[in-house]
Amino acid sequence: MIDFQSILGAIAAEAKSKKDKGVVATYIPELARVDKNKFGISLLDNKGNLYNAGDAAEQFSIQSIAKVLSLSMAFRILGDNLWNRVGVEPSGDPFNHLSLLEMEKGVPRNPLINAGAIVVADVLISQFKNPKSEFLHYVRSIANDPSINYDQKVALSEKKTGFRNYAAANLIKSYNNLHNDIEEVLDFYFHMCSLTLSCRQLVNVFYMFVNRGKCLQNHTYLDINQVKRINAIMLTSGFYDEAGEFAFEVGLPGKSGVGGGIVALLPNDFCVATWSPGLNKKGNSKLGMQALEKLTTRTGLSIF
Repeated sequence: MIDFQSILGAIAAEAKSKKDKGVVATYIPELARVDKNKFGISLLDNKGNLYNAGDAAEQFSIQSIAKVLSLSMAFRILGDNLWNRVGVEPSGDPFNHLSLLEMEKGVPRNPLINAGAIVVADVLISQFKNPKSEFLHYVRSIANDPSINYDQKVALSEKKTGFRNYAAANLIKSYNNLHNDIEEVLDFYFHMCSLTLSCRQLVNVFYMFVNRGKCLQNHTYLDINQVKRINAIMLTSGFYDEAGEFAFEVGLPGKSGVGGGIVALLPNDFCVATWSPGLNKKGNSKLGMQALEKLTTRTGLSIF
């Protein structure tokens, strides 16, 4: 029997004592205000047991982690037709890179880079009159938590500084792979990324990727084949140009966000979320990456 609570407590204490905590994202002004000394970690196992340490109950902007949820929502609706609009290959480039987009004629490499998530946002806008409301309802339903919400200040901050996202959207639009108004698509995209959750809430939401598409309330949101494919995309593309490093060091499918959050999972076993706002040079949480390597090393649990 693995003592997850003791392991998480030790990892949190070690993280808090680290002097080099990385650098908080400053290109989104609202994120620059966050205290980089924060560290939280939560783990939810396949029996529904929840373990927490550090600042696990404090909410933060999940940023690109939300791309997995919008992907799951679009995949649930369109099925495999989604892959006509966006690819499934690792990009090997930073999250906001544009060169591949032009080379591949407006079809983003995968749905977890910015360009791919913008196309997914466009897909959802075509499906719903009020996609912001529908997406929020979707996440709240999975978590069984009506308190989950957008951070309007973060969304506005992203809109004011999201010049590369506007560039990507215009480039995609020029290849006819964006069907709706660019302002509308990006407004939804920025709100999606401003979604605010704690580590405790994140593991509740992502539990369905552990549990064959079923949430904690045992409601089915995805079939097993959809879960398999989304988990595969997280493994190969969840950390941009550091995905190989995460697979090598940690050995779990996962997704990071520039708000300092990381969520990762072992199918049929557990989901874990960390939050530490300081980032490494690749834009992933410096202490979060280290914490998850310690977790899989000390428990001996990974997909490999």
